[in-house]
Amino acid sequence: MPGPSLALSNMRAVTILLVLSFHSSLAYLDFLPPVPYRFDAPPYTWQAFPIIDSRRFVPFDLICAWQDVCLMSIFFFLSGLFVWPSLSRKGIAIFVTDRIKRIALPCIAVVLLLTPIAYYPSYAVGAADSSLEGYWQAWLALPFWPCGPQWFLWELIALNLIAGALCLVAPHWGDRLAMLASKAREHPLKFLVGLMAVSALAYLPPALLYTPWEWTHYGPVAWQVSRPFHYAVFFFAGIAVGAHGIERGLLSIDGPLSKNLWVWTGAAVAGFTAWIVPTSFVVDNADAPLWLQTAAALGFVFGCASGCFAFIAAFLRYARERNGILDSLSSNAYGMYLGHYVFVVWLQFALLSVPLPGAAKALIVFGLTLALSWSLAVALSGFAPALRAVRAQR
Repeated sequence: MPGPSLALSNMRAVTILLVLSFHSSLAYLDFLPPVPYRFDAPPYTWQAFPIIDSRRFVPFDLICAWQDVCLMSIFFFLSGLFVWPSLSRKGIAIFVTDRIKRIALPCIAVVLLLTPIAYYPSYAVGAADSSLEGYWQAWLALPFWPCGPQWFLWELIALNLIAGALCLVAPHWGDRLAMLASKAREHPLKFLVGLMAVSALAYLPPALLYTPWEWTHYGPVAWQVSRPFHYAVFFFAGIAVGAHGIERGLLSIDGPLSKNLWVWTGAAVAGFTAWIVPTSFVVDNADAPLWLQTAAALGFVFGCASGCFAFIAAFLRYARERNGILDSLSSNAYGMYLGHYVFVVWLQFALLSVPLPGAAKALIVFGLTLALSWSLAVALSGFAPALRAVRAQR
């Protein structure tokens, strides 16, 4: 594999570790209320925080805040990189069929079968009747079907279908996007500014009209109201870079990201600061002035784009060689994503009464979730050829 491809493969392995660590830490955030969120009360915040432990660890608030700003945008950018080569090679029909098989069908299966299992502890911690019958009645009484972390897959399949549909009206639209990315190697700052400008247009209106944290549900599909268009920008930015060629453009080994890692790191720190400072004044203040809300939204745009560039730059600089452990993690990342949430929530539930510090509990949850979800993904991928769809295609 070329250097950039190996770096991206290793980055895929590390991002699944970040996802597992993020969800493993949520029960121990310092800002959470002292009691669990009610299962039957809007806005159903227990979906994001199924378990709330009395043991907290303040640094998790900052770590998870950075991940919330950058991590999913990185996922969408990575997901877009190989869309145009795949469309060009397979054609629309095969591309769409493959995406439905690989993304939509596993997502549906997990949402219908595993998500109710994952969320039972969230019901049990506050229920007078913790029986399975009582839980199922409470589950069916919800005005939607919770999907958990699989919201990402719903948006991803929608973006892939849009990419395929665009070929029907503009067969060469990917090549035109590639032209926009062709100058990114020589002018990375212009590319970053352009990405931020389009992202701001996509993010600011819904973030100001609603709030940056509001979610909505339609049946088993959920999305964060302020972010779908923002994620679409990063997905299509990934398509543009991938269509131009990852070996010779922005992501080349000797390109502007890897050469200027510390510049991008400094920009990422500045961007995160530009987001977290105004956000700290508006997060619990519904009457915050418009200028402060706008500053927080613009800080999110800056922090997200600069953080993504710095994260990618670090792997292009230091993680471009093959590693057996990272290879296995990368190959099984998708399967781990599909199955990890059940282990996270039940382990947090099991540790509620254990007298350990919050950091120690999070470490235990992360370690066991990593071992169990990794083992499950490996076992399923080797069980039958039909189940190998959960493995990453290189």
